Amino acid sequence: MLEADDARFLTEIGMLAAGRGDVRHADTIFNALRGLRPDRAYPLVGLAVARLNAGRAAEAARLLEDAGFSDPEERATARAWCGLALQLAGRGAESRRALADAAALPGEGGALARRMLGLAVDAPNEANDA
Repeated sequence: MLEADDARFLTEIGMLAAGRGDVRHADTIFNALRGLRPDRAYPLVGLAVARLNAGRAAEAARLLEDAGFSDPEERATARAWCGLALQLAGRGAESRRALADAAALPGEGGALARRMLGLAVDAPNEANDA
């Protein structure tokens, strides 16, 4: 079993590769993490970031478009990054739909999507909970 600290360390290394657009090395790390954490969005996001930084936005969007996470926060993260990839791939209307989907969901992904859409960052109904 992979410990949380080990997963974070591998993610950091993978993001270094992804940040350089080094798809080959990022794929090695993030595909392994996908196998170990199939219910989490971050390995898929890492794969997509590598492609975005390699100038392969359409491929990044394809990776994220069909991500079927049951957890709403994981789904929000995948949809927010999908929205960015779609925008960079020149698919503006689809990007806005993906971001709107993510913006309606809780967590960091939902907040990211709301910021990208220029909406209030608070999650829906949080202001009413106070």
